[in-house]
Amino acid sequence: MVHDALYRWDVWAAAYLIGGGCSDDSFMDFRAGVIALGRDWYECTALDPDSLAEHPAVIEAADAHRDEALFYEDVNYAASGAFERLTGNPNAFHEAWAEYRSADEQDSDAVDMGEDFDFDDADEMHRRLPGLARLYLRAGD
Repeated sequence: MVHDALYRWDVWAAAYLIGGGCSDDSFMDFRAGVIALGRDWYECTALDPDSLAEHPAVIEAADAHRDEALFYEDVNYAASGAFERLTGNPNAFHEAWAEYRSADEQDSDAVDMGEDFDFDDADEMHRRLPGLARLYLRAGD
């Protein structure tokens, strides 16, 4: 799944910088926002989350000291909304998804998120995400 492929510490760190912090729910919204940017930006982000430092919305938000760039909760409901419109059944998507996933996939919650690190360590953030850190961390952070 495209959503799951972004479930990594380095991507979460990017969301943390862009959002001025990032809870579990906010990280889901952030990943949805990256997906909504389209295939090119999704692939760039999946390869290197720091590439978001070049996205116009991220730059604009940093310049304006806003923290809402790329956090798009509504994108998380696009598939279920489409299924409901097509079928008239508000549960159709979830039923279809449950059928699609095998029992092994449903029981497999282990995800390799990569190396965990301290998002509040400015030096570490500058080392791992230099472009985003330059945009979002002020001198002395």
